Amino acid sequence: MKTTRLFFVFLALATLAGGILSACQDAEAKSKADSQPAGLTQEQLVARGEYLVNVIGCDDCHSPKAFGPNGPYPDPERRFSGYPQDMPLASADPDVLKSWALFSPDLTAAVGPWGTSFAANITSDGTGIGNWTEEQFFRAMREGKYKGLANSRMILPPMPWPNFAKMSDEDLRAVFAFLKSTKPVRNIVPQPIPPVGVQ
Repeated sequence: MKTTRLFFVFLALATLAGGILSACQDAEAKSKADSQPAGLTQEQLVARGEYLVNVIGCDDCHSPKAFGPNGPYPDPERRFSGYPQDMPLASADPDVLKSWALFSPDLTAAVGPWGTSFAANITSDGTGIGNWTEEQFFRAMREGKYKGLANSRMILPPMPWPNFAKMSDEDLRAVFAFLKSTKPVRNIVPQPIPPVGVQ
């Protein structure tokens, strides 16, 4: 009787240990899967990121535009470099801005009740995200933190980071890999301008 009871205790402990070991192995496998999405090579990861960047429309705001016979298109020489540091900004009627949001002609600046915001440089240059870690990129996209720094201000409208926060780790990792592979464009984007009357 004692032997049978000991056998079942041993069996229960072995089952519990096996479950814990299996859970640890699953967590380790998931961690490895997260760091190397679906077995993609670096080249495939960058290609996936390029696809996603095109689909979610990063060019719309982050790329200065050139104008051709069919209208505006992302300027290939300044792609993803954000609001051009040397471009003058037209002033807007403060009364209008209480009820409206307006964009600059190339969509790299926006003004509204939050003040004036400028699209960031997201090229691989040091004035862009060239020095960012993956952790910073995730924090910027998931928590809306400026430059992905924990104690920084929030990213201003119209950046739709709450939408991008829903992207999978794999997709965010791919987007980051693609942006880090882009042509570096040196461009120091201006700081936001507070709303009129707010200092």
